[in-house]
Amino acid sequence: MMTKNDVEKFRIDKWLHAARFFKTRSLAADAVERGKVQINGMRVKPSKTVATGDKLMIRIGPYQYEIEVLALSNKRSSATEAQKLYQETDESRKAREKLTEQIKVQSQQFYTKGRPTKRDRREIERFRNQE
Repeated sequence: MMTKNDVEKFRIDKWLHAARFFKTRSLAADAVERGKVQINGMRVKPSKTVATGDKLMIRIGPYQYEIEVLALSNKRSSATEAQKLYQETDESRKAREKLTEQIKVQSQQFYTKGRPTKRDRREIERFRNQE
């Protein structure tokens, strides 16, 4: 029979590493420390324990994930196993997909191949001289 003290504790930094949101536990701990991870809308420390049913908000770069914890684990395993630990909300997934498309469109607008050609350089010079 297990008592309350025998239940294993699952730290948020270890869980984030096991769920494959961060490559290392130290990166996960840094993100939690800098306020990039919130549990149930509150900023927490890396040692905070996580429980099933908790709502997490995780910011990684420009992306934001809103997830619900479904299972607990401290061990990092395959990506398919890690996805069973949480469920992302539909709004979060749609917002991330929309942001991905916007970033893709913006990067295509400013993409150029290497150095400008002689013709391009002449056009640049004409443009600068007009100012």
